[in-house]
Amino acid sequence: MDYDTLVEIQGYVKFFLILTVFIIFYSYAYSIYKRDKKGERDFEKYSKIVLDDSVEAQPLEKRENKTNNEKGEK
Repeated sequence: MDYDTLVEIQGYVKFFLILTVFIIFYSYAYSIYKRDKKGERDFEKYSKIVLDDSVEAQPLEKRENKTNNEKGEK
């Protein structure tokens, strides 16, 4: 292949790579927006991590303790 063909292929690859990253980013941003509006998760409380990141800080969410049987272990 000659140089002009390689430059043209590089341009197409770069365009589709940027397009893919753009689609992934906006899909993620939309999913955060949708979950926040539905009330599934409150992302505002995660911003408190920046202000209160000490060892004594309370956890943001409570986790359920799973027993060994629920995890599939014997």
